[in-house]
Amino acid sequence: MSAGPLLELRNVWVEYGEKVVLERVDLAIEAGAFVSVVGPSGAGKSTFLRLLLGQEAPSRGRIVFDGAPMRAECGPDRGVVFQRYSVFPHLTVIGNVLFGLECAAAPVLGRLFGARRRVALAEADAMLDAVGLTHARDQYPAQLSGGMQQRLALAQALVRHPRLLLLDEPFGALDPGIRVDMHDLVTRLWREHGLTVVMVTHDIGEAFKLGTRVLAFDKRRHDPHAPHRFGATATYDVPLLRKNGARPDAKTAA
Repeated sequence: MSAGPLLELRNVWVEYGEKVVLERVDLAIEAGAFVSVVGPSGAGKSTFLRLLLGQEAPSRGRIVFDGAPMRAECGPDRGVVFQRYSVFPHLTVIGNVLFGLECAAAPVLGRLFGARRRVALAEADAMLDAVGLTHARDQYPAQLSGGMQQRLALAQALVRHPRLLLLDEPFGALDPGIRVDMHDLVTRLWREHGLTVVMVTHDIGEAFKLGTRVLAFDKRRHDPHAPHRFGATATYDVPLLRKNGARPDAKTAA
């Protein structure tokens, strides 16, 4: 494990032909941080998250994860939860959580048997208990509320013990009361599991409530005749309350 930041982006650009989506992104994220990412539509927030997940690679620059270059592939060290419930409708709640463990341990068959399956089931049950879904263990996703499906998606993401949890508008489709419950759950899981979290949200209040740091993405340069020529970057980097209660001043990102 590296002694430096868990995650670094060094002069990262994302370009699709002549269209520049992200430019000159330089960031370092420490282990244990909860980073909220905000910004207007089209500011590259989802592209930024896909880079961290490994779904795509930078056009220029480097991403370093735990001291090593990050490959453009999804790995078990990163988990993700999307706004729309990313669960398997044909599997029960326990089957959804067990699936990731079985695929990791038996990639050819996708199934475990005997003692190995019992161990995996115990681990999946423990995760369901952590997210408050033990009572729904044998139900199917269609029988669950939206909030319960997001709890299941969290259990899926966390059961393989990722070091980095990526959240893409995870509460946007939930009713306000359920969102508050999910805020409490995510905060508890972040602390209990020692996670590093990067969350994209359009809700500024949510960003400041949950995050230890808020990044605002936007374009520094604009050309009204060729808006595609300039990309977005982290224009503001706002550290929030530290453990000692002091609130550092907001600063403009370099």
